[in-house]
Amino acid sequence: MDVIITISLLAILVLYLGLFKAAKALLPVTLVGLLVALGLTFNHWDLANNTKSIFSGMLLFNNFSVAFSALAIISTFLILMLSKDYFERISANVAEYYTIILFALTGIIIIASYHNLSMLFIGIEIMSVSLYILTGIKKRDYASNEAALKYFLMGAFSTGFLLFGITLLYGASGSFDLTEIRNYVASSEEISPIFYAGILLSIIGLCFKAGAAPFHFWTPDVYEGAPTLITAFMSTVVKTAVFAAFLRLFYISLSSVTLQEFWVPVLVVLASLSLLIGNITAVYQQHFKRMLAYSSISHVGYLLFALIALSSASDSAVFLYAAAYTIASIIAFAALMVVQKQVGNDSFDNFNGLGRKNPLLALTLTISMLSLAGIPLTAGFIGKFMMFTGALSTYHTALTVFAVLNAIVGVFYYLRVVVAMYFKDAERNELAVPVYFKIVLVVSTLATIIIGVYPGFIADLI
Repeated sequence: MDVIITISLLAILVLYLGLFKAAKALLPVTLVGLLVALGLTFNHWDLANNTKSIFSGMLLFNNFSVAFSALAIISTFLILMLSKDYFERISANVAEYYTIILFALTGIIIIASYHNLSMLFIGIEIMSVSLYILTGIKKRDYASNEAALKYFLMGAFSTGFLLFGITLLYGASGSFDLTEIRNYVASSEEISPIFYAGILLSIIGLCFKAGAAPFHFWTPDVYEGAPTLITAFMSTVVKTAVFAAFLRLFYISLSSVTLQEFWVPVLVVLASLSLLIGNITAVYQQHFKRMLAYSSISHVGYLLFALIALSSASDSAVFLYAAAYTIASIIAFAALMVVQKQVGNDSFDNFNGLGRKNPLLALTLTISMLSLAGIPLTAGFIGKFMMFTGALSTYHTALTVFAVLNAIVGVFYYLRVVVAMYFKDAERNELAVPVYFKIVLVVSTLATIIIGVYPGFIADLI
C-alpha cells in the first residue's frame, strides 16, 4: 500500500512543481520518487513468500506482486530517462505528462496486486483513462487525436466486456474475491453456465487490453499515432500489467481441470491468431514503429503460452518473457526516437549506414532485434524457450511447431533493420545520441545479455 500512496503523492507533487514553474526539477524529482517507490516495493519481498493482504483482502502483496510491480517501476524509470527535452518539444505544460504517467503506473501497481475483481477493474480504469489522455496529448497533431479517439472507443468497448464478465463471475460465485471464486469452483457439483460466460467475457476484455488478435485492430494505429515515448510505455509496461492480471486470475481462481477444458482451447485459438496475424503483417511494414506495433501482437501470442500451460512455473515464465520483451523494446524505441529527431520519420531506409556513423547505437539496436527475434544468448531466446517448454509439457506439440515457424518469420523482419544498418550505404550525418540515451541503451543491452546467459538471475525470483 505504501508503494501506491508514494507514487500517487509523487504525481501530485510533480503537478504542483509544474504549477510553480519548476520545470527543471520535474524529471529529477520524478526519477528520485520512482527509486523510493522501488525501494518500498522490495521492502515487501519475503524469502518465505508469505502473503500480506490489506483492505480485507482487496489487495494481496506477495513476491508475485513485488516482482511485477518492480518490473513496471524500473521500466517506467528507463522510459522517463528518455523524456528529457522530449515533452518540452510537444507542449509547455510538461508537468501534466509526468503526472499522468505516474497515475497510470499507480493503476498498474494495483493491477499487479489485486485479489478482488473490483480492484482489478479500478486498476485497469486508472491505467486506461491515463493512457487515453497520453495518447492524444499532442493536441495539434491529427494522428495523435485520431489515435486517442480510436483507443478511447475500443478501450471503453473492451471495459464493457470485462465488467460484464466480472459481473457474471460474481453472479455465479457470490463473491469478487479470487479465493472465494476458487472455493465456489471446488465445491460446486455443477458450475453455473453464466460462470463460463463470465470467463469468456473476461478473456475478451483482457485480450483487448493486451492487444491480442482478433482484438488487435486498434493497436497499430494507436501505437503509430501516439507520441513515441508513450508508445514505448504502452507496449511494455501496460502489457506486463495485463498479463500479471491474467495470470493471477487464472492461477488462483480458474485453474481446475474442468475449467481448463473450457478456456484452454479458447486461448490456443487466440495465441495462434496473434502469432499468425502479428508476424505476417509485420513482414509487409515499411516503417519501424508500425513494425514494432504488429510484432507486439505476436509477442502477446507467445505470452499466452504460459496461460495455456498453466502451472506453478507460469509466473516465472511470464515474468522473464515480459522482462526480456520490455528491455529489448525500450532499446528499440530509444533508437527510434534518436532517428526520428534527426530525420523526421521512421522508414527502414533511414537506418541505412547507421552502423558506420553510430556504432554504439547500431550495436545496441542489433542486440535488441536479436532478442526480440529469440536468438540464443539473449533474454528473448530464454523467454521463448520457457514458453515452448511449458507448452510441450502439456502436449501442445502442434501449437509449439506453429509458434516456431512464426518465430522464423519474425527473424526475417527483425533483421531487416540490422541489414539496413550494416549492409546498406547512405549519405548521412552522425546522429547525436544524448548521454542519458546512452545510459539507457547500455544498461538495457547489458541486462538483455546477462538474462540471456544467466536466466536464473530473475527467473527464480518468483
